[in-house]
Amino acid sequence: MRFNQYLAACIFVVTSVLSGGVTAQSYPSKPVKIVSPYPPSGGVDVLARLIGNALSESLGQQFIVENRTGASGRIGTEIAAKSAPDGYTLLMATSGPNAILPAVYNDLPYDAVKGFAPITLVASADYMLVVHPSLPVKSVKELIALAKAKPNEIRYASTGTFGAPHMAIELMKDMAGIEMIHVPYRGGTPALTSVLTGDTSVMFVSGLTGMAQVEAGRVRALGTSGAKQSVHYPNLPPVAKAVPEFDVSQWYGFMAPAGTPVKIVALLNAEIVKALKQSKIREQITRQRADVVTSTPDAFAALVRADIEKWKRVVKAAGLKP
Repeated sequence: MRFNQYLAACIFVVTSVLSGGVTAQSYPSKPVKIVSPYPPSGGVDVLARLIGNALSESLGQQFIVENRTGASGRIGTEIAAKSAPDGYTLLMATSGPNAILPAVYNDLPYDAVKGFAPITLVASADYMLVVHPSLPVKSVKELIALAKAKPNEIRYASTGTFGAPHMAIELMKDMAGIEMIHVPYRGGTPALTSVLTGDTSVMFVSGLTGMAQVEAGRVRALGTSGAKQSVHYPNLPPVAKAVPEFDVSQWYGFMAPAGTPVKIVALLNAEIVKALKQSKIREQITRQRADVVTSTPDAFAALVRADIEKWKRVVKAAGLKP
């Protein structure tokens, strides 16, 4: 009797191990959902679809982008975090909901560190500081001077409260000693639309979203958010020239829910990194004024932890509260 029980236990263990291995090796066996926590046509959505299409080709299953917007990316990020950790739901992660919001809120419905299995970074980008053409400023210094002369009269748009573009303006306000009125929207496209129509006058926008409007003359670009001169914007100075030490950039990457099998994470990392080596994909990302950046899952996790600490310092220095 004991021998039969022992034999049954051994068979169960071996079967479990083998079935787990087969599951990882046969992945994906059905379509995979990529949650984009921002609206279609924005920078996050563009990258999610670009990489999703590449994965569809290389892995033989559809990688379908699903836009779940709202609350500065919190809604889509929560949905991804609470999905089954089986590799069939991925998140197009960004520094807003995955690093800034955790620095602001203590009661998020997801854990930005423990709730995800980072896969790899895919890109990073500076923001452009743009204004409506009717605003009588042609430089960051002139914008600051106007804001000082008219405190709380200039309205600025953002992709949502405590999103990266919002925090970039708040950091600039704090460092430059100015006051403007915040008007949050549900993503980059509607926020930029508000500047185009003149409902608001200022915003930080990604090149993925705003460069076409700048080139068409519908908005005026004043500067970039990175600390150094960007190769993508040779004619735009860094905001840091007018506001010393100002430095904000956006990163983009893929994550899976925590507990996703390591083999699946490793497979996705390898396939995404391979896709990002393709000249046609690199060219498309570069054309959108972003830089291709890849990483190991561990390096990505370390970046998230470091970014959360950075934004905690910014939130405290600027006196921002939920």
